[in-house]
Amino acid sequence: MKFCKCFFIIVTFGLLAACSTTTNKRVITHSIDYKGTFNDPIMAITLLTEQQREWAGTPYRLGGRTRQGIDCSGFVQTTFFDRFGINLPRTTKEQAKMGYKINRNEIQTGDLVFFKTGRGPYGYHVGVYVKEDKFLHASTKGGVIYSSLNSPYWKKTYWQARRI
Repeated sequence: MKFCKCFFIIVTFGLLAACSTTTNKRVITHSIDYKGTFNDPIMAITLLTEQQREWAGTPYRLGGRTRQGIDCSGFVQTTFFDRFGINLPRTTKEQAKMGYKINRNEIQTGDLVFFKTGRGPYGYHVGVYVKEDKFLHASTKGGVIYSSLNSPYWKKTYWQARRI
């Protein structure tokens, strides 16, 4: 009889624990392979597009990390954490040390692209490459937008690309 009571109590607590409230967090179901490239570029493009839609209209604000204002490195840091579960440093200068450097003609979806603009605390800017020479970033003039690596300004200020 004692065994039945103990078994009943254990099963009851187990069921109650299984019914506990959980937070509504995004489940990350994608990964990066051993070479550092996204194993599903279509999914990565989709996730970056979702990020742009959610942050569209957010103005640029140096040091910002919210929808009231965000800077380029804050946007990249937030994007990599929210969409890919990857922690990056907060500043562009520190992000430029992450992963490994790649040639411009090797850039793929999810690579970080860096520019020497002469603006901001270190004079650097960062964005995330999406596709077809477009990168996503928090621009001082347009907020969170896509820009072309081939536009005269970004072509002139391009510095490096890194694969995380």
